[in-house]
Amino acid sequence: MSSILFEVRDSIAHITFNRPEKYNAFNREMALLLQNHLDECAANSGIRCVYLTGAGKAFSAGQDLDEVVDPAGPDVAAILSEHYNPIVKRLRRLEKPVVAAVNGVAAGAGANIALCCDVVLAAKSASFIQAFSKIGLIPDSGGTFFLPRLIGFQKASALFMLGDKVGAEEAERLGMVYKVMADESFHEESMGVAATLAAMPTRGLALTKMALNNSMGNHYEDQLHDEELLQEKAGSTHDYKEGVQAFLEKRKPVFRGE
Repeated sequence: MSSILFEVRDSIAHITFNRPEKYNAFNREMALLLQNHLDECAANSGIRCVYLTGAGKAFSAGQDLDEVVDPAGPDVAAILSEHYNPIVKRLRRLEKPVVAAVNGVAAGAGANIALCCDVVLAAKSASFIQAFSKIGLIPDSGGTFFLPRLIGFQKASALFMLGDKVGAEEAERLGMVYKVMADESFHEESMGVAATLAAMPTRGLALTKMALNNSMGNHYEDQLHDEELLQEKAGSTHDYKEGVQAFLEKRKPVFRGE
């Protein structure tokens, strides 16, 4: 059985971490396979949204430590440079919205991969743990970049150092996740969000994502300039013209993602 399940339905790429017996902890095979599938999503114009979730009780417990202590396994530097950093870069560069459907525990790299996605949804029983300090490591997989920007420097610092478990409702209150959903309806409701995104103007969403990425390092005047350039691109798309025409004709727009 593959460590990643991949299927495209109704313009949505379903990517499921599939090592439930290991709480979907990452090994090298799983990390490289995820990169390959994200490349497929980037290349396939028929995919207009990516839905990322975990099989079983967990989203992902982060790194499989059995691999770390294996003398034949990759060292910490290789795990970051070849596994997690390429994953985070692909997720942020992907010109399509990515929904992280956090169905259970998200720990370590698993938590930070979720937090770098575009829309983070959580089942009520889900939780987030910055587990790195428990084994003497620093937060990675973009955690030190994204989490302070989501919840503030002091709160992020405490969570990184203390390694407290954060429940889904607290994560929503802090701003780590967009919305918490009941466990029994989580799959259906979270898929509904993905379906909504897949039917929206994909190029406009991609350009919004670019603007957000740029905002992480831009001075505000540079950001205003980037908005001008990106808005010009958005204004030349088919979906912009369709959206305006539909508004004027008082009908529902039919976007093509172009």
